[in-house]
Amino acid sequence: MIVLDTVPSGALLLTVGVLFAAGVYLLLERSLTRVLLGFVLMGNGANLAILVAGGRAGAPPITGATSEPMSDPLAQAMVLTSIVITLALVAFVLAMAYRSWQLHGHDEVQDDLEDTRIARLADADAPSYADSDAEESGSTLDEEAVAVRDEVALPDRETPSGNARGREDA
Repeated sequence: MIVLDTVPSGALLLTVGVLFAAGVYLLLERSLTRVLLGFVLMGNGANLAILVAGGRAGAPPITGATSEPMSDPLAQAMVLTSIVITLALVAFVLAMAYRSWQLHGHDEVQDDLEDTRIARLADADAPSYADSDAEESGSTLDEEAVAVRDEVALPDRETPSGNARGREDA
């Protein structure tokens, strides 16, 4: 069996997938604590994915230090940036959860009253959204066109030059 040097480990790829899946699942919860854990898991999954994409570990990226291939410093810089962004996002969500706990005694996000009102209005107006054109009338488009009066079209009138209005002789 031939193993390529650039192919990442299946266990690492599986770990990235599990971290992202668990993170998305937790992000869809109403509790801000679970949302916070979802952000942490997704951040760790992103960091691991960037490291896997960076390739195999190698020598330090210092020219002339050794003769073996150097590791890619860009992946490490992107992971460091990702860690800082995840930390800022976690601090923000943690502050929101703490404030929610102080004000309401829980960190669960409630439904917005305006969204609930609009959803009720949409349910009441459901029959008005019915598509009347989807029903078959049994006649062809030509038959319907004859029966419908076009309010934009002007009647053909003779102009002083003898041509009908809107028509040109070639």
